[in-house]
Amino acid sequence: METSTDAEISPFLGLFAALSYGVSSMAMVFINKAVIMQYAHSMTLLTLQQLATALLIQAGRRMGYTKSKAIDLMTAKKLLPVSLFYNANVAFALASLKGVNIPMYIAIKRLTPLAVLVAGFFSGKGKPTTQVTLSVLLTATGCVIAALGDFSFDLFGYSMALTSVFFQTMYLVLVEKSGAEDGLSSVEIMFYNSFLSLPFLVFLIIVTGEFPGSLSLLFSKSNSFSFLVMLILSLVMGIILNFTMFLCTLVNSALTTTIVGVLKGVGSTTLGFVVLGGVQVRALNVTGLLINTAGGVWYSYAKYQQKKKKLPKSDVEAYRK
Repeated sequence: METSTDAEISPFLGLFAALSYGVSSMAMVFINKAVIMQYAHSMTLLTLQQLATALLIQAGRRMGYTKSKAIDLMTAKKLLPVSLFYNANVAFALASLKGVNIPMYIAIKRLTPLAVLVAGFFSGKGKPTTQVTLSVLLTATGCVIAALGDFSFDLFGYSMALTSVFFQTMYLVLVEKSGAEDGLSSVEIMFYNSFLSLPFLVFLIIVTGEFPGSLSLLFSKSNSFSFLVMLILSLVMGIILNFTMFLCTLVNSALTTTIVGVLKGVGSTTLGFVVLGGVQVRALNVTGLLINTAGGVWYSYAKYQQKKKKLPKSDVEAYRK
């Protein structure tokens, strides 16, 4: 069920949401990698990020800065799967950073657009246009070629990253569906997501044995100014990333959000080679990145042409465009 029309959402808002998500997502990869290199307890880090998000939104609601409503039990039940898929996505992504460098991590995560397209088709959302399909396939092909060009295989890291792709796909599709049908704002979905995830995350850090050792290590590292800065940045950027991701998915679509992630991945991969070092640049890498970028540009052009000709949009491409 659609809750908005093209006239109700400015194209500038869609562009702003996409750019904001791309920039914050790129920054978050490097910040998380920097924190994980010093603090390997990824579940505890995710718990702190979600706790900070929930407290900030609740404080903003109390002070009147946000218009988010109080917790509704029926809405919470509907969004519980969203929260579970989100936390599974982030948890596996953080775990993969322990064994996979940033260029390889980005390359694997670029498979998400193809997964979203396939999930949308089999869930009965309709068939996308030929150009959209081919552009996403080209993007995925570039991702595979780039990965083959820098193959420092780590079974654990690769398994975690691929599992994260699956959960991110389900998560994005569910976010788009809940936003379109329930009329929830990005702030409201973000609050429900954080609130519902906390009991689940606390249970996990206890079962996996991270707690209480993770807190002891956190306190011991609190004397390091550089670590504290990176930790605070991680918490703040976690909030910003969540907001921009939900906003981009609601204003645009799940597929658009993942394509933005693919394009931002090109910049992240390049910076990963330069900033972190230790990664060999090969011709196959460059070829894959060029193909990947071409696929993203083609997708953007296909969407522009579709809107210009006022063709009917399939549900795979947008609920609220």
